[in-house]
Amino acid sequence: MCGALNSNLFRLAAEFDPQSTIFITAGRKAAQFVARTRRQLVAEFAYGDTPRFSEARAIAALARDLFSKREVDQVQIVATRFINTLTQQALCLEFLPVSEIKALKIPGARSEEELAADTREALFEPNPEIVLGYLLSQYLDVYVYEVLLNAKASEQSARMVSMKNATDNAENLIKDLTLEYNKMRQGNITKELLEIAGGQSE
Repeated sequence: MCGALNSNLFRLAAEFDPQSTIFITAGRKAAQFVARTRRQLVAEFAYGDTPRFSEARAIAALARDLFSKREVDQVQIVATRFINTLTQQALCLEFLPVSEIKALKIPGARSEEELAADTREALFEPNPEIVLGYLLSQYLDVYVYEVLLNAKASEQSARMVSMKNATDNAENLIKDLTLEYNKMRQGNITKELLEIAGGQSE
């Protein structure tokens, strides 16, 4: 009931080699697509009308686990990005390994130029690896949560547009059928009047 949203998404997912790709799905339709196309499904996650952060964290944790155990070389997310009410874009996002993070805006934080010019040494407790590992896992959780929110917004928007189009088409069909009915009714009345007038003249 949401137009071409799912078919656009599945067309993009179908480009991956089924022999060398494993899938983690979020949502029933995605799991059905993987099963129907005989691809390898590792896990299926369900999420409600309002995605929760805990759901995103579970998906991200499994993906991180597969990557850290070297069971997969990379993790990519096939999802929809909500652009506006009429436009939702199916796209493939790089998830792991994490590439350079660009254009990250943190309210109140200094610019990249100011940070690069600062020569003071920073001390991390307990150590930089643990701090960065924690921050990175949080970043990946939030990333998946944003993807789920975008997907749900895209779905609801596409469903709304699809239902509006269906309603408009139904109203146009009712108008056309009403006009056709009135024409036939008028034709039958005219025919009956002519038959009555013809009978009286005889």
